[in-house]
Amino acid sequence: MNRKVRMGMVGGGPGAFIGDVHRKAACFDGGVELVAGCFSRTAEKSRQMADALYLDSARCYPTHTAMLAQERQRPEGERIDFISVVTPNNTHFEIAKACLEAGFHVVLDKPMTFNLDQALALREVARRSPCVFALTHNYTGYPMVKLARDLVRQKQLGRILKVIVQYPQGWLVQPIEREGSRQAGWRTDPQQSGAAGCMGDIGTHAENLAEYITGLRMTEICADLGTLVAGRPLDDDGNCLVHFDNGARGLLFASQICVGELNGLRIRVHGTAGGCSWRQEAPEELAVYDDAGTIHLYRRGTDAVAALSPAATRATRLPPGHPEAFYEAFANIYRNAIDTMRARLDGREPTALETDFPDVEDGVRGMQFIEAVVASRGQWISLPHVKS
Repeated sequence: MNRKVRMGMVGGGPGAFIGDVHRKAACFDGGVELVAGCFSRTAEKSRQMADALYLDSARCYPTHTAMLAQERQRPEGERIDFISVVTPNNTHFEIAKACLEAGFHVVLDKPMTFNLDQALALREVARRSPCVFALTHNYTGYPMVKLARDLVRQKQLGRILKVIVQYPQGWLVQPIEREGSRQAGWRTDPQQSGAAGCMGDIGTHAENLAEYITGLRMTEICADLGTLVAGRPLDDDGNCLVHFDNGARGLLFASQICVGELNGLRIRVHGTAGGCSWRQEAPEELAVYDDAGTIHLYRRGTDAVAALSPAATRATRLPPGHPEAFYEAFANIYRNAIDTMRARLDGREPTALETDFPDVEDGVRGMQFIEAVVASRGQWISLPHVKS
């Protein structure tokens, strides 16, 4: 395949933060071009976005169904290859399902769907489809997260006993959704976000990160959700006790009312032989502890990391000391998904490194987590379908 992969987008219109992140991340390595889209439910705003991106006006569509129908009529060498879906949660299922059934690869923003029933239904569609399905739990794209996962796989921490993962933010401590904030508006609206607010928005990142690094699955959750801004219909703070399938215990909290916190995602994993700690706001380093009390500090891009983790090396672009962060991690999800698409288009099996991205199973896990957290109300709730 000697051309760029062609991308379409649904959502991500004027003023949409995450849509712009997806566009930059997808095109980061130069192998993708955005050629079509339906960027807004409003035709005028969609045209504004297409103009700002210098797209052919004939490929700015009024609806995603129109885009699917008209792109399918184009020759294979000209039509879009995959579609990035960056709309609010309540539209994910309908759009992603339609894209897969039309024969287009899909990259979908998290959480995967509006509820668990939709997630299970979308999983069945994805399993039947030959198309690639990727979910942008972007924190798994950081090189040092991949190193942490590989250290666990290599048993360097021993048997995992304790997992502590947190994601505090402070941006919703005031009711800015009532002051016209678009980002706060849909995230705090149960008709668009779903059954959870904070736990659906960032708690699922914490859940996904814990399961990705440890390779374990949460089996039971006891949660305390809170809405600390008066009148807000969804949670803005939550704390969970967690049981894992190997007997390990865990703590998970996510909050959007912690004044002074920006994006404080952090995970600590402790085993019988050692532990490790990673922070999203200092992503270039992974601290590893041994049972003698020594701290080993691994830094991205070094020979020591390369010797332990081919995945971390693949996810590294710059020499050590030249910081890589959020955009690069997001781009790593896209690169692996797109390389898997290229492999399919070239008629070969993708490698394990290429398929290292969140998929439909991770999306189902996220929705199981949300459902269990909302249902818990301080009682232990089992997560259904732990093994698919």
